[in-house]
Amino acid sequence: MRVGFDVMKNEFRRVFMKAGMDEAKAEICARVHTESSCDGISSHGANRVARFVDYVKKGWVDIHAAPDREKQYGALEVYNGNLAPGVLNALFCTDRAIELAEEYGIGLVGIHNTTHWMRGGTYGLYAARKGYVAISWTNAESCMPPWGGRECRLGNNPFVMAAPVQGGEPVVLDMAMSLYAYGKLQVTRLAGKKLPFPGGFDKNGILTDDPGPIEESMRILPMGYWKGASFAFMLDILGAVLSDGITAAGIDKTGKGSCGGASQVFIVIKPDACVSAEHAARIITEAQRHIRSSALAEDAREIWSPGEGLVRARKENMELGIPVDDTIWAEIKNL
Repeated sequence: MRVGFDVMKNEFRRVFMKAGMDEAKAEICARVHTESSCDGISSHGANRVARFVDYVKKGWVDIHAAPDREKQYGALEVYNGNLAPGVLNALFCTDRAIELAEEYGIGLVGIHNTTHWMRGGTYGLYAARKGYVAISWTNAESCMPPWGGRECRLGNNPFVMAAPVQGGEPVVLDMAMSLYAYGKLQVTRLAGKKLPFPGGFDKNGILTDDPGPIEESMRILPMGYWKGASFAFMLDILGAVLSDGITAAGIDKTGKGSCGGASQVFIVIKPDACVSAEHAARIITEAQRHIRSSALAEDAREIWSPGEGLVRARKENMELGIPVDDTIWAEIKNL
């Protein structure tokens, strides 16, 4: 089914306020969840609403908390997230990194003891639309085996890069370390479809494109095999080091659900300290033109640069309504 943007946002806000959030915070979280679904990332939009409410009820998310600064060293600051809503913590950190970038040209904010930030691309887009370059990531609980292992010991650790484009939408990369994130597996399974490429192993160690058996075994396939596993490991340890936080080993012990107590890093750079906005736009346009000049692969119809899919999904969904799984929407309506 499809739901209008305002209808979806108002329903999410009602649910969050019913869970105890004040109206201002509920409005922000509802908007972020709705924008994620509108951009085609329902796995971290509508599909996460009921889980967020469940975490609030269990005390794994403190809707009344806010981050506290614990360390400051020039353009670098470290905060304790106090298990406040991850969306609010991440927006706070991005804003603070922007302020530091205005003063120093670059700002780095680390936050530990925070909670799930939902769609990581939200914060890259937020900074890039204000004219800044952004790099951010989060670590997570163990939900992916290390290369060569059968048991989960790595987080899927989403990584985000975004850059502003003068007169256009930002270029943004938002990716987990697996070929397909668990949210994508869920969306594909609910739609009764198979993955375009094998995305993990079933419980017998057989590579498969069926999302259900991969969810069951939790043996998702790291992107680039051992390279993706190594990337996930480095994001995990650097996330903890730069935020004075914990790695997946520590998150696993908290028992507070997905990303409970996670470590996150937000780096914001003021690009005009390096290059004019006009020159930056020329650089990006030339790079986009260059990749599109490639001859298409056998089954391809066009070549996109990172973030273009979001723009197209957003345009369609604002016109036609945002797709949402019937079961998910009924669950939200009943909260």
